[in-house]
Amino acid sequence: MDSFTRDGLVFDVRDGGPAGGEPVVLLHGFPQDAASFTAVADRLHGTGLRTLAADQRGYSPGARPSGRAAYGLRELTADVLAMLDAAELGSAHVVGHDWGGIVGWALAAWHPERVRTLTAVSVPHPAAMARAFVTSDQALRSWYMGLFQLPLLPERLLLAGNGAALRRMLLTSGLSPELSEHYVRRMQEPGALSAALAWYRALPLDARDPVGTVRVPTLHVWSTRDVALGRTATEQSRRFVDAPYRLEVLEGLPHFIPELAPDRVAELVTEHVRAHG
Repeated sequence: MDSFTRDGLVFDVRDGGPAGGEPVVLLHGFPQDAASFTAVADRLHGTGLRTLAADQRGYSPGARPSGRAAYGLRELTADVLAMLDAAELGSAHVVGHDWGGIVGWALAAWHPERVRTLTAVSVPHPAAMARAFVTSDQALRSWYMGLFQLPLLPERLLLAGNGAALRRMLLTSGLSPELSEHYVRRMQEPGALSAALAWYRALPLDARDPVGTVRVPTLHVWSTRDVALGRTATEQSRRFVDAPYRLEVLEGLPHFIPELAPDRVAELVTEHVRAHG
């Protein structure tokens, strides 16, 4: 399967590994695409797992609806369910990084029958994140989320000078020049950056529909040099999981864990899948 359709939107998918292997859904974050999990997927295939990595809503050129309401968390989770349906899968293991992790938390809470295990990379449970905003330095770490609520200005700032600011952000976060350039080019596609930012702009709408307790086996991976996501929310996430839970802390790594530590991510995911598959 190289694509699927939902409500007239076409999503690009990278479907790899043994067709009969246990399925693992890989959900990317901002401002990435499915390429963020390429190295992880290659390693998972070697352990006999099948992977499905979609360019999510706003990132697939054929799935860029207008308006922030189209990017609410219910829509984002419904996209993943549609991908599972198209692949004729009743359930799958879900791995999400950054915004993909938020989608993963929501999927596991709202649709546990479709999620065999959850691996949330970098991002805490949304309720833990909300609490950390008032009990730690998380609000300061997340200053950019306020900026992204503004119309047009973030797009102009990030894409000015052929994407200089966005490119600099990615490079200083440890990504390779090749991957950084790839992500910048994708965000320069017509409407791509505005669609990606709409995920943030839909947050006030998402606040009315909280993500509840997760009741599937959960692995949470966080890195100590993540400037955007602090330890407080990370350590409080276990309070919102009523199932086997493990926190794995990676020392010295910045935010982009799947690209920077694919061996370790694949190892952790494989262990998690094998333990609870």
